[in-house]
Amino acid sequence: MSEPPKSLQISPIRNGTVIDHIPAGEAFNVLRILGITRATKETLSIATNVASAKAGRKDIVKIENRELKKEEVDRIALIAPQATINIIRNYLVFDKKGVQIPKLLHGVVKCPNPGCISNTNEPIQSRFEVTKKGLHCLYCDWYLTEDIAGHII
Repeated sequence: MSEPPKSLQISPIRNGTVIDHIPAGEAFNVLRILGITRATKETLSIATNVASAKAGRKDIVKIENRELKKEEVDRIALIAPQATINIIRNYLVFDKKGVQIPKLLHGVVKCPNPGCISNTNEPIQSRFEVTKKGLHCLYCDWYLTEDIAGHII
């Protein structure tokens, strides 16, 4: 029995960004992190639960005419540490890099502790240290170990 022909499941983009190797089910969190809502002007392609040799299943997001800022990539790294960011120019991969979780996060994650000073009206940003145990709030010593995507600002 012959295998079916392989083809692209999502059409190519001329210029923009492709975020690949997103854990299955996290594509919509990536869109939320990027501030992309139903009222977006960007052309998007989203593939969820695509077969992946490495991960079994993955999501892919393509955004036409947009290159990500470092702060956006840092946020994506929190929920998709194996993701790759591909910059596309004239339909070709111009640059490809993996994401890297920074050791310190400033204003990226909201502390789940309602009593934390970063959740008051003080003019400060949250500050977290990335540890093996989880994200450690440098103000109140709280550890964020679950639902990190739900706490990304």
